[in-house]
Amino acid sequence: MTFPYARHNQDSRLRLETLVRGLSDEDLARSTDYGWTVAGLLAHLAFWDHRMCVILKRWQEQGLDESPIDSGAVNDALREICHALEPRTAAQLAITAAQKIDAELDELSAGRVAEIEAHTAATSTQFRMNRSLHRESHLMDIEALLKR
Repeated sequence: MTFPYARHNQDSRLRLETLVRGLSDEDLARSTDYGWTVAGLLAHLAFWDHRMCVILKRWQEQGLDESPIDSGAVNDALREICHALEPRTAAQLAITAAQKIDAELDELSAGRVAEIEAHTAATSTQFRMNRSLHRESHLMDIEALLKR
């Protein structure tokens, strides 16, 4: 594995898969104090992992460019869409999106990883190759909610 975050991504993806397998319909409908259901959070994770896949593909085809985003505004707009999805669909999308981006990142050469890291550090591009940071944050929220 040449990709520096591969193990972290794999561990968080496996944690996500295990969590999703154990969720009941009632669990998926539970809501956080900040207004997201468990299913909505899973759809949110799916969106952000899928966004990384889209950007990575574009970069491979057209070269590196900036991809700035107002993540707060996107999340606010996305909430209603995420909650409109059928909960089991949202859960499955989170798993498939995580599997896809992790596999695509694992295929990058060490040189390409270094190139992307340098590009994102020098621009306003939001591209987090360590997907575990985002996943773990929400997985901890979901697990805490389920323990209540």
